[in-house]
Amino acid sequence: MKIRLTQARGRLLVATVAVVALAALLAACGSSSNAGNTPPPAASGSSGTAGNVSIQNLAFTPKTLTVSAGTTVTWTNNDATPHNVISSASISLNSATTSTFASSTLSQGQTFSFTFTKKGVYFYECTIHKTLPAMHAEVVVK
Repeated sequence: MKIRLTQARGRLLVATVAVVALAALLAACGSSSNAGNTPPPAASGSSGTAGNVSIQNLAFTPKTLTVSAGTTVTWTNNDATPHNVISSASISLNSATTSTFASSTLSQGQTFSFTFTKKGVYFYECTIHKTLPAMHAEVVVK
């Protein structure tokens, strides 16, 4: 009787591990619809198309986004840590902020969008994490 009970517990443990592994695999794969977990890869766009920047692992990705004038860029905070997006005078860690654009503090999953109407290079940073080089980036508008 004791052997059968031990075997049953062993099978139950194996089944539990298999279910947990399958759940983890499915979560990692996600769905092809990209259900809001991570923005699609940033791409250069023609006038009126969107560009996306992910804020994740205390970094802006991509570090440089090139878009056409008229493009709306959306930043998505994919970190559990709050961030903001504030325009700055340069990509330097000691750069002053400017008034071109500024988000409020973004919690995980929140977004901020800005439409770039004029050609130029626009630098920005997360002022909450201003001392981290990866929290400084740029949008190049052609």
